[in-house]
Amino acid sequence: MADKEGFSDKLKGAVSKGKGEVKDQVGNATDNPDLQAEGKADKTKGKVQDTVGKFKEGFNKDK
Repeated sequence: MADKEGFSDKLKGAVSKGKGEVKDQVGNATDNPDLQAEGKADKTKGKVQDTVGKFKEGFNKDK
């Protein structure tokens, strides 16, 4: 079972998306466009990690 079938990537993705949402909202509340941009980047990174995890999960099911 390689990488618990993508679980760690999906977990990292969830953490990145959560962290990104917080940064985005704090940046919005404090009128800090740099922090908002950083939050949006973290959310995108999280979505990619989640997708990789789902791919690994599906790939390992076929074996």
